[in-house]
Amino acid sequence: MDTPQTTDQLNKQFAIPGKLTFEPGCGGLAHAVITTSDCTGSLYLHGAHATTYQPAGHEPVLFVSKSSEYGQGKAIRGGVPVCFPWFGPHPTDTSAPSHGPARITTWELAEVQEEEDALILQLGAVFEPYRVSYRVTFGTELSLSLAIKNISDSPATFEAALHTYLAVADARRIGITGLSGIDYLDKVDGQKRKTQGDQPICFQGETDRVYLDTQSSCILTDPLLGRRITVDKSGSNSTVIWNPWPDKSKAMRDMGDDDWIKMACIETANAGPNAVTLLPDGVHEMNATIRVAGL
Repeated sequence: MDTPQTTDQLNKQFAIPGKLTFEPGCGGLAHAVITTSDCTGSLYLHGAHATTYQPAGHEPVLFVSKSSEYGQGKAIRGGVPVCFPWFGPHPTDTSAPSHGPARITTWELAEVQEEEDALILQLGAVFEPYRVSYRVTFGTELSLSLAIKNISDSPATFEAALHTYLAVADARRIGITGLSGIDYLDKVDGQKRKTQGDQPICFQGETDRVYLDTQSSCILTDPLLGRRITVDKSGSNSTVIWNPWPDKSKAMRDMGDDDWIKMACIETANAGPNAVTLLPDGVHEMNATIRVAGL
């Protein structure tokens, strides 16, 4: 898309009175504001980036840093960044954007649907040699579906992640289950391959792990907020668990010094050894569903 859609154009084509409107957000970037009887939420076209989601009767589910930068070429810090077509630094080009161009590109909103009291936003973008469609459903659950098609004449290999930042009361007090017995690459310890024990994952320092060959659901238990957040997934063979802890949080200009306390990342991914190769015209779909329940 050559020219980004304006809020006026978006409202004229897609607004739903009382449920969906488009407004200039932080940095003047166009974003969708969702209000239904089941939830509230927001999504920026910049990065196709869901930034808020709050189901009725619950506290906000997504974390976004107040220090986040908003603008062309900037990635929003928090919410659900779309990492594509590589994860982390580019393998050969140090000048390429971390986690790929998807999270710093303005996507096109192609369609909006109502389904009972849920709103479905369908977005699209092209990152040669791929055409990408992204469906985000705001309802009693937050559902995310990333469909990637190889539009070239040759096989192509990519990595992808839905880099979900979950809001927590205190990262030191939560536990994450669902990955027992799974091998992971410990990025804090020189990419050593380790195996998760039976105990829940509890943050006791900087944590950056890529769990491999797993399609398991994860459950984040937050006793201070009295809730569980479940992340179900399909089409994803990696799960990334991340918390920067204070030193890295302070070193990041788009995070507050204490932001690490209020967030935990459970990322639905295909990364590293789980990168996906598509034949010409091949399509791969990766899905995540986030739901909340009280303890």
